[in-house]
Amino acid sequence: MSRYVLGIDQSTQGTKALLFDENGALLCRTDLPHRQIIDEKGWVEHDPEEIYANTIQVVKNLVEKAGIDKNDLAVLGISNQRETAVCWDKETGKPVYNAIVWQCARGAAICKEIETEGKADAIREKTGLPLSPYFSAAKLAWIFRNVEGVRERAKKGKIAVGTVDSWLVFCLTGGRFQTDYSNASRTQLFNIRTLSWDPFLLEAFGIDASCMAAVTDSDGDYGETDFDGYLDHKIPIRGVMGDSHGALFGQGCQKPGMIKATYGTGSSIMMNVGDRPVFSDKGLAASLAYGLHGKVSYVLEGNINYTGAVISWLKNDLKLIGDASETEALARSANPGDHAYLVPAFSGLGAPYWDSDARAAIVGMTRTTGRAEVVRAALDCIAYQITDIVKAMGESAGLPITELRVDGGPTRNAYLMQLQSDLLDIPVRIPDSEELSGIGAAYAAGLAQGIYTEDVFQVLKRSSYTPDMTPEVRTEKYEGWKEAVQRVRS
Repeated sequence: MSRYVLGIDQSTQGTKALLFDENGALLCRTDLPHRQIIDEKGWVEHDPEEIYANTIQVVKNLVEKAGIDKNDLAVLGISNQRETAVCWDKETGKPVYNAIVWQCARGAAICKEIETEGKADAIREKTGLPLSPYFSAAKLAWIFRNVEGVRERAKKGKIAVGTVDSWLVFCLTGGRFQTDYSNASRTQLFNIRTLSWDPFLLEAFGIDASCMAAVTDSDGDYGETDFDGYLDHKIPIRGVMGDSHGALFGQGCQKPGMIKATYGTGSSIMMNVGDRPVFSDKGLAASLAYGLHGKVSYVLEGNINYTGAVISWLKNDLKLIGDASETEALARSANPGDHAYLVPAFSGLGAPYWDSDARAAIVGMTRTTGRAEVVRAALDCIAYQITDIVKAMGESAGLPITELRVDGGPTRNAYLMQLQSDLLDIPVRIPDSEELSGIGAAYAAGLAQGIYTEDVFQVLKRSSYTPDMTPEVRTEKYEGWKEAVQRVRS
């Protein structure tokens, strides 16, 4: 009898099911997209029930596609889009409102109100996070203020709030209400020093303590599921991690100074800093990496709102490309004498600037700036933004950075990866799988269940890009980027 490890990666654009063998090799993948609900204000939502229905369906599709016996599934690990906030009724199990997506800045006015009250510094001290509508707390506060009946039911202990992982665990298990340390640390309601939901933070955002999930190790016990009766027996859920934390774990970045960048719709750059938090004055967040075997690890993190989303903008809004695969050839064909920069502050700038009032612009356009030059500028801005964060991390942690481990769809773009290596002047290493978030959660589950040993991290093979740019060109390009950023800031 085979024992397969199942991974669910619930991301911003869709839900994936991943099948791993007893050695940790990825055998099969299925995925389903879900609606991106965007209104005229630019507010972004998802339907939590659609996400859950897709989670069940992708598992069924995976079993059929892989041609395996469904009863050979042995354990489940879940990775999820972080900061996206879900609020549901504990009694009915129904959402009281759509999930408010991490990209959505509707909580900006609430954050400004809290800042006016003089609480921003204390919030950062407790959470490691700058006060921002990016995180879950302000989104949940918006629901409590604007959705009828939520505040009243919360006071009676009948409302649950959390990130997508806790919603999925609740649905899959028929009522287990848990989250892991990685997701908790990104809500802006969790004290990363005391490792608990903090009364001051809950009061600041107007959230009742009874609404919060139990916080469990990332490789802990999250109950069992049969996927709404699809399996003949229930399997344990033994791995839960936010997507970027899953990628950090899957990349094997388990020693201080190791760093990874996930290129997705947005990007998360994380550096493992060990068993004590490092607080940065360079616009970086301090968070928990994960909790394993009763011990937590910490990270420095920088988040970027628009990386892969810039490519989607080129395709869906500007109609400059028909597919992301066209960008590499276009970038290489662009006029080398054109120095246009795209600063993608469509919803403000994330780390290390944290300027929610900044607006996107193409800076330095001339008559030579055409389709190819705009596409190149869009790719370039991804590498520049990540360079900003990696530099800030090295300075904040005082740790040497000898390589950058990367994952995500855009890593297939050779132009982008070479530029990333050139700007940072270090090797960029790419695993032979793009599914690092799901791999990390699945490996955590497989290790917890005794299916895997630490040797599982050797399964991934890596290719590398090495620097090939002169210091003079590197300096000129990067200084041009910094000037462009300053021109769009408020």
